[in-house]
Amino acid sequence: MKCAVVFIADGLEECEALVTVDLLRRAGIRVITASVSGTREVTSSHQITFRTDALAEEVDYDSADIVILPGGMPGTLHLEESEFVRRKCLDFAAEKYVAAICAAPRVLGSLGILRGRRATCYPGNEERLTGAEATGEGVVRDGNVITGQALGSAIPFALEIIRTLLDDAAADKVAGAIVVR
Repeated sequence: MKCAVVFIADGLEECEALVTVDLLRRAGIRVITASVSGTREVTSSHQITFRTDALAEEVDYDSADIVILPGGMPGTLHLEESEFVRRKCLDFAAEKYVAAICAAPRVLGSLGILRGRRATCYPGNEERLTGAEATGEGVVRDGNVITGQALGSAIPFALEIIRTLLDDAAADKVAGAIVVR
């Protein structure tokens, strides 16, 4: 079974995280929400508090196929400040998959992961995609890196992750089940 780890930080954009978690689970992908805030209880940028599956340090990353970074502020800044998240992003970019949406692709940019790639992000963050061609598209996959523009791209972003980890049929099945037009 494919496995995804979604890094969760206080101040995240909850919909970008939870839409992705929901759709991946509908596709049969094991998803672990992993807090980088030192506690399993996190509060989003819109003051919604929820509980993650684990602390980031507790997860078995050997069984994971992708790490995912939702955006939001100041959540993205917390991800960017986390040496643990930065190290895992580099590890996964080297051998597996990494995905980020909204402002979070700037974390990948700061690590050099986007150099020479096409990518997208929340408008105004393009200069943080160091070395990337910023496309302004809703979702971009370039090799083993997937980026999404914003909350409005959360469903296509999640479907692209499903397509990447499983196949077109699995993504189409989920899209049909939730009536994506």
